[in-house]
Amino acid sequence: MKKVFFAMAAAAFLLAACNNEKKNEEGEKEKTNAPAESMAEKNKQTALASVNALLAGDVAATLKDGAADVTDYGDGSMPPVKGMDSLKLSLQRWRDAVAVYKADNQWAIAEGDYVAVFADWTITFKTDFMGMKTAGKTVKLKDADIFKFNSEGKITEHRNVQSSAEMMKQIMDGGMK
Repeated sequence: MKKVFFAMAAAAFLLAACNNEKKNEEGEKEKTNAPAESMAEKNKQTALASVNALLAGDVAATLKDGAADVTDYGDGSMPPVKGMDSLKLSLQRWRDAVAVYKADNQWAIAEGDYVAVFADWTITFKTDFMGMKTAGKTVKLKDADIFKFNSEGKITEHRNVQSSAEMMKQIMDGGMK
């Protein structure tokens, strides 16, 4: 009898431990999303690590969590950059042209497969970039980088939301003083 009781108690304990419900303050059952929340948090940390690696000038670390077929859509004003090799080359050209790349007021939010990283950016160019006379000029922008992740936690897409017109205005005006 003790064995039957023990077996039933163990089974009840296992069923209770596997239950993905919790009770709210009113005693009503509600579903928890712990696995989805933990994946979103992991994606958020991956996106922040990618952004911070680019700030540090480490293109390899920036792309270490990118899918092989990653696509960078930028702000939509230019054709997308598709594939790891093309993106690596594009980011290396960017970092080679920039002397100072700094983010202030950086924060991130995650929702499902998406992470957005917001910051106030300061960029000082050491060389001209993409045919523009940028050498020695500093621009300050607000920007949001939006990353999409696949189920393996790899970055599949990147987009950014910034004012290209504001950047061009600052470059044409000689940069921020």
